[in-house]
Amino acid sequence: MKPITVVVHGALGKMGREVMAAVCRAPDMEVVGAVDIQAARERLDLPDTLRKVPLSSDLGSLLQDCHPQVLVDFTIAEASMSSARLAAKQGVNLVIGTSGLSSDDIKEIDQLCQANKVGAVVAPNFTIGAAVLLNAVKAAAKLFDYVDIIEMHHHEKADAPSGTALATAKAMLQSRGKPFLYSKTKKETLSGTRGGEVEGITIHSIRLPGLMARQEVIFGAAGQTLSLCHDAISRECYMPGVILAIREVVKRQGLVYGLDALLNLEGGNEGV
Repeated sequence: MKPITVVVHGALGKMGREVMAAVCRAPDMEVVGAVDIQAARERLDLPDTLRKVPLSSDLGSLLQDCHPQVLVDFTIAEASMSSARLAAKQGVNLVIGTSGLSSDDIKEIDQLCQANKVGAVVAPNFTIGAAVLLNAVKAAAKLFDYVDIIEMHHHEKADAPSGTALATAKAMLQSRGKPFLYSKTKKETLSGTRGGEVEGITIHSIRLPGLMARQEVIFGAAGQTLSLCHDAISRECYMPGVILAIREVVKRQGLVYGLDALLNLEGGNEGV
């Protein structure tokens, strides 16, 4: 069986390097090219191999030269949307883990898939633990009226709140079918102390050196609280989900949103 051919967008970034290494370790996959805005040479050494692949800042020309089956993108929202448009029109399947994509962006990716007959897996978080947490909070959302989300990330993260936190809030609201109750304070002596609010869900973002990624969802009711938490300790924890997405996206047409859909967890969404 021929390996699944992959191009990585954002290949010189921290997540991009992890993806390159993970794909190189997968026996049924092959990195055939790398794209990065910081590309300053024409070839990139692959990790743990003697191979080199083309490296470019021009995604369109690289896709035409390499003809990959899958583009993996961990960049920023604007760059991801540009790459999705280019890749889909060239018949390349998409695996996107970029944070900060809007609802309109997700809808556009779905439309690109349908128009060009390709598949896409888009997930705000590719860790197995986050997918399990999402499934659990959707169940709890039906039974508790109050909830806060505390998400913690390293100080270089570009956006706040995290895409994972926003996706968690959206999933809980869909499961519950109505807004949560919001505990208003009589006096807020420091503006923004209560965090951002989405239909009764309060989201607090922490950005500090030394952190990787952590999300805690705290439900409250009379006389009790329920805390559900997931910690990402290193970037390698995202790789099993990314590798699964690469294997699955070539078998599908259209958008799959959320890793839970590929793990057969209740509530995964194909399409939007």
